[in-house]
Amino acid sequence: MEWSKKTYNDQYEKWVPWVEDLYLRYFTKDNKTSYATRDTLDKTKVTGVKQVDTLQDGVHNLVTGQVGQGGLGQPIGDMVSREGVNRTERGGKDNKGGYLPTAGGPVSKGGDAVIGGVSQGAKQTAGAVQGGLGSVGGALGFGGQKK
Repeated sequence: MEWSKKTYNDQYEKWVPWVEDLYLRYFTKDNKTSYATRDTLDKTKVTGVKQVDTLQDGVHNLVTGQVGQGGLGQPIGDMVSREGVNRTERGGKDNKGGYLPTAGGPVSKGGDAVIGGVSQGAKQTAGAVQGGLGSVGGALGFGGQKK
């Protein structure tokens, strides 16, 4: 039973981010970066005025469209989706289970052991950075606290 749980969790970690990427590629014009950005920006409506909300929607679509499929920043959005979001979902590991790009090599085995111990601290740092980015968005008028 323990082996089946471990095998299921390992396969889930490898395949689910890939399936999510495929779904977004074929059924939307988003990658994970633009999808998450769109979701976050949609939660930041400042007013209840229809015209202002429509303007904000247009700005949000412009921003997210640039890192989505066909946008100028698509390579950046794809890289952040693959190396940022997917690795975060997997606890810092790539799709081969290693922390370093050359998983399985002699250098990466030692590096994976060191990096694996640091990954918990990185999760806390990522949470702090996300909170800071939310504050910057509020300062730029893309959201923040309603007064």
